[in-house]
Amino acid sequence: MTTKSSIHQPTDAPSHQFSRILLIRLRQIGDVVFTTPAVSGLRGRFPDAHLTYVVEPTAAPVVTNSPKIDRVIVAPRAGGLRGLAADVALGLRLRRDRFDLAVDFHGGPRASMLTWLSGAPVRLGYDILGRGWMYTDRVPRPRELRRRHSVENQWDLLTALAIPPPDRETIPVEMAVDTAAAARVAERLAQAGVAESHALVVVHVSAGSPFRRWSAGYFAELVSGLAADDPMRRVIVTSGPSEGAAAQVIADARARLAAAAHHRVLSCGEFSLAELRALFDRAALYIGGDSGPLHIAGTTKVPIVGLYGPTLPVRSAPWRSAAYIAASVDAGELPCRPCEQRVCAPGDFRCLTAIRPRQVFEAAIKCLRS
Repeated sequence: MTTKSSIHQPTDAPSHQFSRILLIRLRQIGDVVFTTPAVSGLRGRFPDAHLTYVVEPTAAPVVTNSPKIDRVIVAPRAGGLRGLAADVALGLRLRRDRFDLAVDFHGGPRASMLTWLSGAPVRLGYDILGRGWMYTDRVPRPRELRRRHSVENQWDLLTALAIPPPDRETIPVEMAVDTAAAARVAERLAQAGVAESHALVVVHVSAGSPFRRWSAGYFAELVSGLAADDPMRRVIVTSGPSEGAAAQVIADARARLAAAAHHRVLSCGEFSLAELRALFDRAALYIGGDSGPLHIAGTTKVPIVGLYGPTLPVRSAPWRSAAYIAASVDAGELPCRPCEQRVCAPGDFRCLTAIRPRQVFEAAIKCLRS
């Protein structure tokens, strides 16, 4: 229920009503990616407004170079009294900036507190038990996991601003290219022997949550199959920072190949988020689970094969034009799917183990030949 009626106005209302807008979305990479259409919507509605975005370090590169955002504030997450004191200090800093609109796309305790501390006269957020009072305007958010895309769920907050529903054809997810990162990627690919004539496949083999982590053995079987299938194909295996998943998959994949084909499976070290974004512009295909890199890939034109275990493609498949290829592979209907990803009720992660390497390989080849 909305508690402040003054922002409900016709779509031809003056665009200068809000001149300083604060956006808050903490936590995961994909969550921040899914707010970028809303950023576009706000920029289109209020073209002269100054937009500030508060984000945590991990996902900061998603919005850092956005031409639609005037300032990015990176808010490291810390626990205990020290973290609380830092958040209060940040909130008071935001208050001094005199925002006239604050939008909390997150809804967690930390984000809602920062929104409230900003002192913005209009504060949009979800109607969450125990925290709804921190907002002047609240939008209902059902507790159940809906079969509806996360972009649309976050866009719900903009309905109070008379902004029309999003269209993935015209307002896709976005992440600007970092030119320095692109140059580094080009150099690393050249050093690895990747030429323009090679079809480059990027396979991301890790995820922050075990509920979204496909078997390393399955990945090795997939990578070796892709490498063996075409001598002009090169497969780069990536994983999260400081994770050994990529090295294990590379070693196992090469062990399945003839020695003469080992060079088709590449180890190029770790890639930052900005470097991954640039790498995808060079790729013929991206394959990975429902994690941050998949959503970064969704900001590009690269064909994508997404692996969905406990999550649903309808909620988190790439939000971009249908002209760009995207295939979703999952285990189909299961009584326990989707889930909250806190405990595996059957205990065997069947939503992941039921996805077989052959399924993913066939989806990949179809995308590559489309």
